[in-house]
Amino acid sequence: MATARDLKPVPYEGPEAPPVTTLISGIVSDVGELVRKEIALARQETVEELQKAKTAGIALAISGVVLALGGVLLLLAGAQALADLLDWPAWAGYGIVGLALALVGGILLATAQKRFKQVHPIPEKTAETMKENVAWLKERTTGKT
Repeated sequence: MATARDLKPVPYEGPEAPPVTTLISGIVSDVGELVRKEIALARQETVEELQKAKTAGIALAISGVVLALGGVLLLLAGAQALADLLDWPAWAGYGIVGLALALVGGILLATAQKRFKQVHPIPEKTAETMKENVAWLKERTTGKT
């Protein structure tokens, strides 16, 4: 992280005090350099975090596929075991497991739809604050108090 210590002071050479414009231009250039270093640091940190997120996302996707395959195999085994346990034909065991999955899936779908209806793509609080800011700026620029 860039700090004020990283900035090099403007050397002064001369018998009298430097003009104010020289001091101000030195301060402005130091602030500009500090801002540039801060932006470069933020950019580097963002790149590093995106790389971490990419790696984590790939690992998450792979684990999701493996878990899904394991779940499918367990469902197949459960359906076959149910049919064998009840001495029913295999199709009946698969039918019961399929029906149970369809019911659970329907409940999850209804819950997800209910939650989705609560999502507001436009941030309402931010939009309201922006309207207030615009009104305040208009008031300031027109001179009304």
